[in-house]
Amino acid sequence: MRILCSDQAHFSIQTAAEMVGIPPANVRVVATDALGAMDVRAAQDKLGLEPSAQWMIVATAGTTDLGAIDPIDRLADIAGQHRAWLHVDAAYGGGLLFSGQHRHRLRGVARATSVAVDGHKFGWQPVAVGMLLVRGAASFEVLTREVAYLNARDDERAGLTTLTSTPMTTTRRADAFKLLVTIRALGTEGIGELVERCHDLAVHAATAVERLPEFELHSWPGMSTVLFRPVEGDPAIRDEKCSRIRRWLLSRGSAVIGRTELPGAGPGRRWLKLTLLNPHVDTASIETLAGKLREAHRLVDVGPD
Repeated sequence: MRILCSDQAHFSIQTAAEMVGIPPANVRVVATDALGAMDVRAAQDKLGLEPSAQWMIVATAGTTDLGAIDPIDRLADIAGQHRAWLHVDAAYGGGLLFSGQHRHRLRGVARATSVAVDGHKFGWQPVAVGMLLVRGAASFEVLTREVAYLNARDDERAGLTTLTSTPMTTTRRADAFKLLVTIRALGTEGIGELVERCHDLAVHAATAVERLPEFELHSWPGMSTVLFRPVEGDPAIRDEKCSRIRRWLLSRGSAVIGRTELPGAGPGRRWLKLTLLNPHVDTASIETLAGKLREAHRLVDVGPD
């Protein structure tokens, strides 16, 4: 069994593989382009080197850092050629399906064998509201266990149906109900408007960063994250300045900004990361943050602690 994913795929892919006994070496990692999407030709080459293997292809719909979406439709073609299971990790980007403006970016997702969606992100649900969707219910049969004290057959035949044999965790809260209430309250269009609002806020933030001469923008927002970093100094100094600016803002209660490191080798890969998943943030707050970034850049010294 082999798993193929991009170098921007979520770390949980590797974790899940190890949990089910797939060796780390059997997770084949494919390079991505400058915007974080999987290189399809490189993926095809990897598959061609081991034609007898059983493959699962993991397409990421919304990478954690850049919000990149792998070319799902083309990967579905490749999966068909190699009889591979196509799993789409749409934990972050699945909410784009609610948006009339952005759902086209998930073209091909309907061809997947399975899809993961995290309602905690573009769904604004508690953290436990995650979903695994499969093309056919038969895929869940491997999870079915009959235990007399939980799902006795005679009770089932009498109409006392339980769902205890379906979820992987057996016992869990009715988290699907929370998502149902949200959809009933806002409608799919209402949720789509919130998704679009977050993207628009990210675009506004990217524009604000572009106006700051002290910082450079990595790329235009793919979804709701904005990556940027100081421009001056050698790579090691820029990395350290990223870290110190972030801690300076955090320690003063000004802002919580993330940081990440993109693929590559050596220093110069560190970026500050602003994630905008609150649709009720106003643009004035973003402008205030831009001012705080300039202040931090001016006051933070990169030298011995």
